[in-house]
Amino acid sequence: MKERETSILYMVLGIYTLMVSWYYNHNVILLIIHYVFWPIYLIYELLIGHLAGGMWKTIPLSYFK
Repeated sequence: MKERETSILYMVLGIYTLMVSWYYNHNVILLIIHYVFWPIYLIYELLIGHLAGGMWKTIPLSYFK
């Protein structure tokens, strides 16, 4: 059961990374590249501050308005 929980978390974080990538870039090629290397891209976005100041929750909410 623990293996399934980690795989679901891995999938959710991958989808979140796609949302962040599309929010900032609007480019399909970059979306594919970011999906392949999503753990690195997500750490990069955290380090440069794109997800600071509440943007980590504003970005997903922008897709459901």
